[in-house]
Amino acid sequence: MIRALRWSTGTDTIKWAASVAQILGYGATAMQATPLNLYFFMVGIAGWFIVGWRWNDNAIMLIHVVAVAAMIFGMAAG
Repeated sequence: MIRALRWSTGTDTIKWAASVAQILGYGATAMQATPLNLYFFMVGIAGWFIVGWRWNDNAIMLIHVVAVAAMIFGMAAG
């Protein structure tokens, strides 16, 4: 029933692509592949933000805005 309430056209594809991108980002981080890890993370974060927007889910959008801010802060500080 919940699935019927969400905008599903293409959202599942974006959700899975964003998840795979973030998993690749974690793997690249573990292998110390910088800045490749950041590129994967940015794709994943953008994808999940779009999913949150399509679902009208402010919590998903908020956590990914915070993630972008943390990444920018970390790059500036490092």
